[in-house]
Amino acid sequence: MAMVEEFGARGDGVTDDTQALQRAVDERGVLELGKGSYLISAPLVLDTTQRGYVGVRGAQGTSRLVMAGAGPALRVIGDHRGTAHPASFEEHTWERERFPVLQGFEVYGRHAQADGIELFRTVKCTIQNVLIRECRYGIHLVERNRNPIIANSHIYRCTDSGIFMDAVNLHQAIIIGNQISYCFRAGIRQFNGDVHNIQITGNDIEYNSGYEEGSSGEIVLEVPDDGLISEYTIASNTLQATPGAGGANIIMTGRPMPDDSPVRVVSITGNVIGSRNKNIVMRYAQRSVTISGNTIYTGVAANIELANCGEVAITGNTIDDSPWEPNASGAGGVLLEGCQNCAITGNIATGLAYGDDARGGAVTLTRCSAVAVSDCQLLSPAHRGVYLESANLCRIANNTIINRRPGLVMKTGVEISGDSRDNLVQHNQIQAGSAGAVVCEEGQAVVLDNMILAG
Repeated sequence: MAMVEEFGARGDGVTDDTQALQRAVDERGVLELGKGSYLISAPLVLDTTQRGYVGVRGAQGTSRLVMAGAGPALRVIGDHRGTAHPASFEEHTWERERFPVLQGFEVYGRHAQADGIELFRTVKCTIQNVLIRECRYGIHLVERNRNPIIANSHIYRCTDSGIFMDAVNLHQAIIIGNQISYCFRAGIRQFNGDVHNIQITGNDIEYNSGYEEGSSGEIVLEVPDDGLISEYTIASNTLQATPGAGGANIIMTGRPMPDDSPVRVVSITGNVIGSRNKNIVMRYAQRSVTISGNTIYTGVAANIELANCGEVAITGNTIDDSPWEPNASGAGGVLLEGCQNCAITGNIATGLAYGDDARGGAVTLTRCSAVAVSDCQLLSPAHRGVYLESANLCRIANNTIINRRPGLVMKTGVEISGDSRDNLVQHNQIQAGSAGAVVCEEGQAVVLDNMILAG
């Protein structure tokens, strides 16, 4: 007999087991579910401030909570008001509240406003080996939380977001080894909030699209009003959708902050990122951002798009228009607008088609300052290899810009236009296009020691 059956729970998917399960939590602290479907119509509240230590344990995945009401199936409540620093803990947190563990069960949403799990002022909560599906939010972090771990779980087809950091004060979170897919707005989402030290690693996050009222993507981080996106590691994940999906695989959007950066200290490293309208989009990321060692493909409108960013290193990535159709042309580009002090180095970009006969190229810098494009292989760009418009102090050096596709004719290898000045184009290997190899006016750039190859 499962423990909850002692309190009258039936687990037949028909009887409302809300009161029986809540009594089990209140009296035992641990909700131990047997094999079956437990229908509930209101949140089960695991309040550590009233009951002490709490946890939920399913029977090796055979246990299901069917949430037929609004709100979270499980609401875990603590009262930690400090940080993760030892001096900020009060005794009641260690003695009654720390380390809720939730594992081994499914939450299925049967209401339009049903959520999976909500965390409120918890410390070291661990969610592992769970399946959450058909909810609004899979895992909802609110108010304040510290040191949560979300591991080895499946979050599927949420109508909003799989994991939602909702204006939360959150530090030191690990999201590892999960499959998060087919959520309408985002696989992982942050909206406002003071969020630091987040590790997103080893996950499969795919096909999160279909939300019509805002940005959608695999990872969507937005702080338009207040808060920070800070100290994020996004590493060794697969992030992909379909080429027709709007939004981007990764979105990070800040706001103007004259004395600080709302998006800062970010590493996007070693991921496979592809098949979406855009792959990576950043706004107002202005300090210590690295995009390195990723495999990026099929960003229909753009592969990497930065606006009003600074101190961003884009290095060592492979960027391909379509690895599934190696002779196709018609997708992607690396686009920087209003950016400064960035470096685009050591990348291999193949078949990028951003732009048209009038403007644009595989790498496009608009109103940028002190941006370096160096040591890149820019292969078979549809229009231009590098295009600068109203840019200054930019350096285009040591690149190879050539065509490898029969029948494709570039317009130029490097072209500089608009109110550009004090740029440098040096030591590149450039195949001449229909309008030449390097096109610029006097004063826009110094062009020095390039090797020009016949078209």
